[in-house]
Amino acid sequence: MEEYTVLKVLGEGSFGRVLLVFHKSSDQKYAMKEIRLPKSPSDVQDSRKEAILLAKMKHPNIVAYKESFEADGHLYIVMEYCDDGDLMQKIKYQRGKLFPEDTILHWFVQMCLGVKHIHDRRVLHRDIKSKNIFLTQNGKVKLGDFGSARLLTNPMAYACTYVGTPYYVPPEIWENLPYNNKSDIWSLGCILYELCTLKHPFQANSWKHLILKICKGSYNPLPSHYSYELHYLIKQMFKRNPKNRPSASTILARGCLAKLVKNCLPAEMTAEFKQILKEAKKHKDDLGRKKGNFLSD
Repeated sequence: MEEYTVLKVLGEGSFGRVLLVFHKSSDQKYAMKEIRLPKSPSDVQDSRKEAILLAKMKHPNIVAYKESFEADGHLYIVMEYCDDGDLMQKIKYQRGKLFPEDTILHWFVQMCLGVKHIHDRRVLHRDIKSKNIFLTQNGKVKLGDFGSARLLTNPMAYACTYVGTPYYVPPEIWENLPYNNKSDIWSLGCILYELCTLKHPFQANSWKHLILKICKGSYNPLPSHYSYELHYLIKQMFKRNPKNRPSASTILARGCLAKLVKNCLPAEMTAEFKQILKEAKKHKDDLGRKKGNFLSD
């Protein structure tokens, strides 16, 4: 801890707090998450999982991990500091003035790239919300806070226990069904809706009514000036059956987003992404052929 000077508290939560710190030898600012370590050894292991998962994620649209250490009954996770706050603050600062569609798509494509990266590594975030999407002054959008994340044992595995913020929790969780990475897609849909309307898609004056609304999938339509593309994406991401929701790769393969990807990724990653687009298109074509065969039988 001697290496760091605490500048201010960035935020507090049930886990502990996030500090803005200055690293003396590198002359850099970082965000440092301070987590109170629980008493039981198994709970301590759970606390350490966040640092282990974050250390494995190396992507321009995921908050970068620097190091972690334990001292005085706390776990400290040192991460990249995103100097333009979070998406929840951005939405509040709008005070009712809607974002232009270009801005929404520029942010959304980067969120999808971050989500795709973790899903490719069988990690579920489980707490995707506007407060956990961070921005930098140079226009980068980064997925952060892996405190609720979970690694699945294999690509077809499902999880059963859920944490997360009620406004962003999908129907399958409220219905106590097993879930997979498509639950993150629902939460991502909630953020896209928020960016278009500055409001949560599902709102009610009690938890019971909120859960009913989510389980019915009933939300007010987007403002009409937004494109068909945005209306379509929201509709797909809010499919009640998780199997019918698109994956992050499928979303990124859509024309309007695929064009934006090359502006968001470094050159060496763009080539890799083009290959993914080819595979997504091939998969779509194969499905189309199968449907055609089924109809002709």
